[in-house]
Amino acid sequence: MRVIDGIHRLDAARMRNYRTIDVMYFDGSEEESFLLSVESNIRHGLPLSLRDRKKAAQRILHNFPEWSNRSIAARVGLDHKTIGSIRQRQGDPAAQPDVRVGLDGRVRPLDPADGRRRAQAEIMRNPQASLRDIASSAGVSVETARDVRGRMTPGTAGAAAAGAASVPCQNSTGEVRASATAESASSGLAEIVATLDSLKRDPAIRYSDDGRALVRWLESRLIYEEDTDRVMRMPAHQMASVAHVARVIATRWNEIATRLETP
Repeated sequence: MRVIDGIHRLDAARMRNYRTIDVMYFDGSEEESFLLSVESNIRHGLPLSLRDRKKAAQRILHNFPEWSNRSIAARVGLDHKTIGSIRQRQGDPAAQPDVRVGLDGRVRPLDPADGRRRAQAEIMRNPQASLRDIASSAGVSVETARDVRGRMTPGTAGAAAAGAASVPCQNSTGEVRASATAESASSGLAEIVATLDSLKRDPAIRYSDDGRALVRWLESRLIYEEDTDRVMRMPAHQMASVAHVARVIATRWNEIATRLETP
């Protein structure tokens, strides 16, 4: 048994000859224990030195190479560019995973074209599969899976516009000219639920009172189809007022998202 957080409180209890002390047990792997220890120590108490934080980042990169630079940076209190530099110096780039798991828990391919090719292969293998299943298997968003299927379906607007190409052509800089609308559109309720499930599995969330409360709070604010129908049944003379409230709330959420994504 090892102390993850509170070694100084434990020492103080021993000095006072306490026979017992309140503890919170953590059931997880050694890698998860280390991660929780680092996150706890950058939030309170004596902060970790820059050297310690960089060493912690190196170990997390070794244990979780699929995590994005921003995701690791948030856990060790470093800039995401610093994590990128450490990643470049650590190991063979060819051995790096071809996907990244972001702060939001979503899996994103490093090369969007690869993700689209995987989605195309999944659709060819199982044409009747749902968009959610295709997206999960290929490691892409539901909207990307929808766009790929549209490009592969003869007679659709997407196929006509793209020449039925599921993987858009690249320009001279290697950037994929994908449909901006499809890529930037909302990932849908299914993806939000999947993201919340990912949060629940994160030890830093699962074993934190604030983390569990946050997940419950977010779940209570999901907007289902029946909620939209209920809003649309509002008396006509109050619809403008409800629309104003919705816009104010959306603006506040956008501000929160911007702060979360800002290093």
